[in-house]
Formats: sequence, C-alpha cells, structure tokens
Amino acid sequence: MTALPLDIEPTRIDVRAATSTCGSTVSVSGEVDSTTAPGLRNCLLEVIARPGTAPIEVDLRGVTFLDSAGLSALATAHRAAVAADRVLQMRCGTTRAVVRPLQITGLWTVFTVVDAG
Repeated sequence: MTALPLDIEPTRIDVRAATSTCGSTVSVSGEVDSTTAPGLRNCLLEVIARPGTAPIEVDLRGVTFLDSAGLSALATAHRAAVAADRVLQMRCGTTRAVVRPLQITGLWTVFTVVDAG
C-alpha cells in the first residue's frame, strides 16, 4: 500500500491518497472551498489517471465545510472517472456539511454514495 499525503493547505484541509490491490482511497478532512478545492481536484484526477480498474473511494467523512468549488471539484472527478471507465465512490457518513450540499444540488443521486450513515 502506498500513501501520499498532500499538503494543499495543511491548516484547513488534509488530503491523503492510498492505493492497494483493492483500489484507491482518497481521504479528505477539513474545509473544501475555493482555496483548497483545486488541490483536491488535482489529487483526484491524478488518482483516476493511474492505471487500473479497481474502484476509487473518496472518504469525505472528515470534511467540515463543502462549498460550490468543492462540489465542482467532485463533479469534475466524477466526469473524469466516467470517461476513464472507473468507478468513483463517495463515503459521506452522516456529515451534514457534506450530505446537505450534495442533496441540495442533486449530486447525491449522481454520485455513487456507498455510506449514507
């Protein structure tokens, strides 16, 4: 298993990408906004571009704030995964900061949510 921590803006967000034989996981915690979303998007696109067909899970349970820039980063990653014939799954838990924006925008039904609480 390889893990790559990305210091996008370490005081506000922590993004870690790990790959194993079962797939890849990108764990996100902190605030995803216009400042931090580009780094998250780039990380997700890099993981999606890696060779393989295993699912990619985005663990958002540690996210405390998600705005339109963050939603856009997730939507961009979703489109890239579809284009690459990869499965991108979102793990949200019961985090209202994530669940509510996804529901309000309709992305809740577009994304594959594997843990809804």
